[in-house]
Amino acid sequence: MTKHNKFGGKIMDYLNYVNIKQGTFSTRRFSNGNTLPLVQLPFAMAGYSAQTEDNGGWFYHPTHRSLEGIRLTHQPSPWISDYGTFLFTPQTGEIRDSADRAWSGYRPEDAVMTPSYMKLLFLRSRTDFELTPAERSCKVRLAYPENRTPYFTVFPVFGNYTFDFDFENNRLLCTTDGARGAFHEGFKTYLVVQFKTKLDPEKSYKKDGEFIHAALCGTSVEADIASSYISFEQALENMKQDCGEKSFDELHAEGDKIWNEYLSRIEIEPTDEKQMKTFYSCMYRTGLFPHKAYEIDKDGCKLHYCPFDGTVRSGVRYTDNGFWDTYRTEFPLFAMIARKEYAEMLEGFIVDYTEGGWLPRWPSIGERGCMPSTLLDAVIADAAVKGIIGGELLETALNGMIHHANNDSHHPDLGRTGAEAYVKFGYVPMDIIDNNCVNLTLDAAYGDYCIAQVARVLGKDEIVEEYIKRSKNYKNLFDPESGFMRAKTTDGKFKEPFDCFDWADEYTEGSAWQSSFAVPHDIDGLAELYGGREKLIEKLDELFSTPPIYSTSGYGSEIHEMTEMAAVDFGQCAISNQPSFHLPYMFAALGNKEKTEYWVKKLCEEAFSYTDDGFPGDEDNGATAAWYVLSVLGIYDICPGKNEYIRIKKLCKSAKILGKVI
Repeated sequence: MTKHNKFGGKIMDYLNYVNIKQGTFSTRRFSNGNTLPLVQLPFAMAGYSAQTEDNGGWFYHPTHRSLEGIRLTHQPSPWISDYGTFLFTPQTGEIRDSADRAWSGYRPEDAVMTPSYMKLLFLRSRTDFELTPAERSCKVRLAYPENRTPYFTVFPVFGNYTFDFDFENNRLLCTTDGARGAFHEGFKTYLVVQFKTKLDPEKSYKKDGEFIHAALCGTSVEADIASSYISFEQALENMKQDCGEKSFDELHAEGDKIWNEYLSRIEIEPTDEKQMKTFYSCMYRTGLFPHKAYEIDKDGCKLHYCPFDGTVRSGVRYTDNGFWDTYRTEFPLFAMIARKEYAEMLEGFIVDYTEGGWLPRWPSIGERGCMPSTLLDAVIADAAVKGIIGGELLETALNGMIHHANNDSHHPDLGRTGAEAYVKFGYVPMDIIDNNCVNLTLDAAYGDYCIAQVARVLGKDEIVEEYIKRSKNYKNLFDPESGFMRAKTTDGKFKEPFDCFDWADEYTEGSAWQSSFAVPHDIDGLAELYGGREKLIEKLDELFSTPPIYSTSGYGSEIHEMTEMAAVDFGQCAISNQPSFHLPYMFAALGNKEKTEYWVKKLCEEAFSYTDDGFPGDEDNGATAAWYVLSVLGIYDICPGKNEYIRIKKLCKSAKILGKVI
């Protein structure tokens, strides 16, 4: 009898088509994804990754043949870095007291790494290390060689660490305050390692801040590992809920089932095996972030650590997401395949406003403010018009959106940068805020449109009228002579001299070429500025045919996004970075689907693969992976906040979303 998933499709093992190392062949100077090979359940609180060399955010590379340990990680991007992290290393023989001395050779070609399982052989200690993840914990299984004392070491990564033994219960108790960003200084991550074998108190030893070495009585060792942002007691509760009396193999099978359910929400008939592997490797990437930052107590109540005042509060919270990246593709994908999860994520994001006074921009346990603008506006608006959230929660969200649209936070990581100047002048003047001023204006105009959409759902007509009017402010920066959006001073004069290839200063991670068409909410209005649709199409043709040259004068040096744009032949369409995501779809929005289909097909086939170098630039929390997934399906939401999609020819032979043929 053929088994089917809950959507009616045939059950298959999609994990066979996932390469979790996709995009890991990256360096600081050139990104092929800047990803990690995360063994993790969808949207779980933490993931687990091999650490080949501690090089800041770049701690794994697929070509390395050394292994420092297995890291519990929350890192959403090497540019954001990690927090609440620990390193687990098996040792035998002569014990080393630091990770950079305890590293071992390993054979990456023999390693097994899937979304729900890893197995690595530490050659120095001759120890097999297996791990399978749960929601807030994991199980490990280690096979040490005979005739050597086996040790399990926990090393620090960054921050201040404490290490303790609980010999009576065969446990390790560890904490770290390692984190970055704007949040309460009292933050800690609590870790419990529960061994199924006895510890040897005579041979075990520790040094706070530096290491803990647990000597084990036996060479076949199993352990449960759980973390919490609240307490050791809650970490044990997380362990109980996740692992209970399950065996390692049972938890592994459960993880396989969970991932197959997520991946099967979209079924494709591919054109070839490469497309199949690239598609589902990208699908896996879309299910990693944001992370759950809430826990469930013994009474079944959801609670979370509040990073703004250090208290523990009821309700859900989510973290590790940069909305500047993900609003464009990942959340529109969630609106199709993960509506329940999307609704809970929004509930968690809006908690940041009720507890901290500002909707988040780039939460990574605390607010990192890595990118400009408050593009959560688009995530909220898209959910509102698609019926994912409403009622009091949407009312609260609207209040938060209006608050940051009109008030400066006077904090570099919070709110809309330049909000009050934007309200006063209708744009962000360069002599008030030079850095990113063009993109801040364009994002604010789009954010205003999103406010209007939320207000429309709530029946607040006066707010709709006000913010629709404000959403036209992008026109204030248009220069008809050059055909670009340009920075202005408070007296209304354009910045001089002007170089359309100059990155930075007034533009965010791009030049006038990548930034000037960021008007997803009013493409017809943008076309009018150019003299009509055909004239704008001509400008877009020029964008794709102009060589990928750039000037570094704004940044003062080359950044990796410049290098990546120049490495491929897509003109000034820097598909390696999010501001260019919508550019090939603008042709279709203007009535020319054929040009969109040409460029989308070319970009998908030439810039993406399932291999370790499989992305054209930073993958960024699922944003780039979701772009590929949507493009293969022939569906693109060019303007989140409108309940409409661009439809073009699918790149696969056929596809189903939640069991329905598209």
